[in-house]
Amino acid sequence: MRAMFKKTGMIALLAASTMPMASSLYAQDQQPAPRSDITVTGEQAPDPSKLPAGPEVKGFISARTGNKMQVTGADGTKQIISFNENTPIKASKGLFGSNKLSPGSLMNGLPVTVKTVQAPDGLLAAQITLRNGDLKTANMIHNGTDQRFTANEAATEALRGRMGDIDKYNIKSTMNVHFDTGKAVLSAEDKNQLCQTATQAEGTENALILVVGYTDSTGSDDTNQALSEKRASSVIHYLQQACHWKPYRMLTPSGMATADPAASNDTPEGKAQNRRVSVNILVSKAVDVNG
Repeated sequence: MRAMFKKTGMIALLAASTMPMASSLYAQDQQPAPRSDITVTGEQAPDPSKLPAGPEVKGFISARTGNKMQVTGADGTKQIISFNENTPIKASKGLFGSNKLSPGSLMNGLPVTVKTVQAPDGLLAAQITLRNGDLKTANMIHNGTDQRFTANEAATEALRGRMGDIDKYNIKSTMNVHFDTGKAVLSAEDKNQLCQTATQAEGTENALILVVGYTDSTGSDDTNQALSEKRASSVIHYLQQACHWKPYRMLTPSGMATADPAASNDTPEGKAQNRRVSVNILVSKAVDVNG
């Protein structure tokens, strides 16, 4: 069978045949021929259950882009972890009435526990778990609906993790955590003091915490910058995970390397004082009745 097409219409010329032809075959013959110049690309998302196990990663989401997130651990170690539609995301104890959450819930600053597998292009999340209550609080702050703080714009901006103008805050108290040369490990005494500081801050209405890391003059500028940030991260994680200080009540941390030394770097004693993280309890001047 063949068909001849003209602009003014269509004339079908049927070749002679000794066998009758069904109408369905005629309809099929009118379909355009398959094209060979079209290429379909793409890969099916890997199933985490079919990949070898990787490490369990605990920390907070410090960056997010597309289907990848950066998780910073208590020791300052950063891991890039991907996820896909096969990755279950849930909150402990069925937050919001369901264990299943969307990727949109993976916001910066949230503490997470991630079970991973080894994918060809790096770590892939097999399961992402958020701690109970953190997501709800983060959403409230993100949407500006936490009535405890929305009356004051400066406090709300601070709770959203933006440093803003430090002159808008009163420093109520400061404690320093000290470190060995080149290290970012907290001692048992430091851990105890951090939780005491968090308890003290809890007793101060509208209190926020600002964490700043420093080093002595040993090492290069790049090394000291990274080390100061790692020390600040160690303190932040311990405050959040062990002392239960909420992430939304913490101003954006910073690493200051050798800037603003507490003592001279010309002596071992002075260097020991400069290897520190400063933990500052702040209150917005707008709400500090005693300021």
